[in-house]
Amino acid sequence: MEQRTAPVVGAEFERTATRVSLVSVAGNSVLSLLKLLAGILAHSGAMISDAVHSASDVFSSLIVIVGVKLSARQADREHPYGHERFECVAAIVLAVVLAVTGLFIGYEAVETLREGSEGAAVPGVLALIAAVISILSKEAMYWYTRWHAKRLRSSALMANAWHHRSDALSSVGALIGIAGARMGVPAMEPVASLVICLFILKAAYDIFREATGKMVDHACDAETERQIAACVLSVDRVLGIDRLQTREFGSRIYVDLEIRADGNLSLFESHAIAEQVHDRIEETFPAVKHIMVHVNPA
Repeated sequence: MEQRTAPVVGAEFERTATRVSLVSVAGNSVLSLLKLLAGILAHSGAMISDAVHSASDVFSSLIVIVGVKLSARQADREHPYGHERFECVAAIVLAVVLAVTGLFIGYEAVETLREGSEGAAVPGVLALIAAVISILSKEAMYWYTRWHAKRLRSSALMANAWHHRSDALSSVGALIGIAGARMGVPAMEPVASLVICLFILKAAYDIFREATGKMVDHACDAETERQIAACVLSVDRVLGIDRLQTREFGSRIYVDLEIRADGNLSLFESHAIAEQVHDRIEETFPAVKHIMVHVNPA
């Protein structure tokens, strides 16, 4: 059976996720200032709007930092199962912010198409250069954040990664619009922005659906449950499985299990089998945080 990579949890999870988010804060702060300056000097309204979008990513990264710090807190009397779901809350907030960003881009595109742009100043080459830098920078930040999000199994970081991708897409729209305006076809920007709006809304929906699924004790996928069952049956003297239930709690998994064993075994022997099953699952599936094993006589 495939050995799964252990998820990063606790203090290390918090440190890594916070570091990734702070890199995003620093990168977006510098990028938004550069794009704002380029937009003003090159007379590009599209680049100024894109600078505002980059500034919104700073806010998103701060939300991630808060969500990660809350989710990494140790279990206490009032929250005996931990605080992992705070990260899902952060992902939901980011999904809403992402959707609002997409709708704003779409609204601006519709307004631009409706009003037209006759007589508008032709943007300078500096705006084109800024758009290319933005696309490359934001795409790099997307892959950097996405890699850590998958390693940490962090829905909040993954949502922030898609916010970076949305900014890269908006910069693509700005690049098309600026190039179109310089070629005498200013309508290219709003049309491209409308298409980008749809991509952003789709990403926001996917993030929202995944985060809300984890908030309501969503079961693991069928393949994961099949692998857990196979893992259980590989333990000596386990005769079968009467019940297997899983639930995702934030980025972690809880398992409730009833197995069959020889009814003539002593209580000590049955308990030893249950412990072997418990340890085997934890070793094979590091994302599992808690396992309850009950032994039924066969």
